Amino acid sequence: MDSIFNLLDGSLSSSTYYKAVKKRIKVLRNVEIGKKAPDFTLNDTLGKPISLSSFKGKYLLIDFWAAWCGPCRRENPNNVKLYSDYKNKGFEIFGVSFDNKRSAWVKAIVKDGLEWPQVSDLKGWRSAAGKIYGVNSIPHTVLLDKNGIIIAKNLRGKELREKVAELLD
Repeated sequence: MDSIFNLLDGSLSSSTYYKAVKKRIKVLRNVEIGKKAPDFTLNDTLGKPISLSSFKGKYLLIDFWAAWCGPCRRENPNNVKLYSDYKNKGFEIFGVSFDNKRSAWVKAIVKDGLEWPQVSDLKGWRSAAGKIYGVNSIPHTVLLDKNGIIIAKNLRGKELREKVAELLD
């Protein structure tokens, strides 16, 4: 990204688009595979704060989703099965919702049987964690190793299961 961006004419540096692209590259650079995952803290469904850093020592899937997101909801059964199979082997999921309404969020958690920790600031696309991770579409996943290093992004279904099996079986 940087090499292509650096080819742009310097006279564009005052452009709104130039500044937006530069900012986006900076965000994405911070969440590249091999980098330490940026920490964040959001409240769970009961208003209790949970930090990403509290999961250190486990393989962790950060799952950005929302109750209103059809593809997210269709992926949830895969995550439920994955969690059931690997939760006792050092694997955890941390759900980060892009919902605006607490009631819809909680209802989806219950309906889909999501037993892992769930957090949200109920700001939708303005989610603080979403901004930190450069999320511009959901579902969006980030897989971390036991030390909080990003080892994969946007794995779902079979590909996610294969990666987790490779790490924990």
